[in-house]
Amino acid sequence: MQHVCKRKSATCVFCEGRLALISQQDFTETLPMEMSVRIFSELDLRSLCSASLTCKQWNDIIEGSDHLWRSHCLSVLAVCRREVDGDRQDGLSWKVTLVRNYRKGCVKRRWLKGRYSNIRRAEDLPPNSMCPLDVETWGEILEAELER
Repeated sequence: MQHVCKRKSATCVFCEGRLALISQQDFTETLPMEMSVRIFSELDLRSLCSASLTCKQWNDIIEGSDHLWRSHCLSVLAVCRREVDGDRQDGLSWKVTLVRNYRKGCVKRRWLKGRYSNIRRAEDLPPNSMCPLDVETWGEILEAELER
């Protein structure tokens, strides 16, 4: 049986003969900004986006830290180097660069892995399997298909 008593800054939970104190204080309010950013940097992209929706404080930290978006953008860079380099040269932030190129990177990666190699008609392509890609990218995809 579990008994919960709430205090102003914490919750006490008594469960299975043990008492546990659970702090309800937001870690971003108590830790230095650098530590909060370090914690957020451990999140995958989906979790980071979800965390940015949690509260205004978290959103401000996540949206204000270009470093958090940089590492995720670099994983896209391996697939869409020209696009990422071009966006960065244009002075776009890491987050904007990531948003602009993430879908392209996913589509290109699936094509290069041969996910659509056995498709015979355009109607058989799954949704989200196409997006605008440059001529060089389609050339890479064609070379990969010819090697299979």
